[in-house]
Amino acid sequence: MHFNAYGGNAALLAAALSNLDDGCDAAALEELLSEHRVARARLTTSQLAELRDWSARLWAAFAAPSVTEKVAVANKLLAEAAASPYVSTHDGQPPHLHYADEHADVVTRVRAVTAAGLATVLTEAGPQRLGRCAAPGCRTVYVDVSRNGRRAYCSRLCATRVHVSAHRARSLEQDLTTARPA
Repeated sequence: MHFNAYGGNAALLAAALSNLDDGCDAAALEELLSEHRVARARLTTSQLAELRDWSARLWAAFAAPSVTEKVAVANKLLAEAAASPYVSTHDGQPPHLHYADEHADVVTRVRAVTAAGLATVLTEAGPQRLGRCAAPGCRTVYVDVSRNGRRAYCSRLCATRVHVSAHRARSLEQDLTTARPA
């Protein structure tokens, strides 16, 4: 699945933020924002706290069990981000959308771009593309960029763990069934 910069890529940032450890430090968050080309800035203590809070709220959009709930969470995030789309041509680029003033603080930009990214995926790719790992105990969320849109696990590791566990349970049940005297 192909994503544009302010749609899927912003949703991928939302997933990455959602999957950060609760205790992540400013350096880890700064690196993530730089990798996703949102900002290259030193975060203050208050900005770090605001972005940690925002990431927990983004997580709810991925983990919501129904389309209605995913949409409700996304709408709430959009309202809180107060995104104001405008067309920009900075750095000689062709006209493209921005969801916050490029001179706004990092928290405002992250909130606007991630909320808009989630909304874009929900409306253009479908709500099934925002998911939470189906492995028991795993809280990782993801944007499903697979061709068929049927991803259920955050990684091959989680998928393998679940399938191996199911295989062992079936084998044990079969062993117990064949070991019983007639």
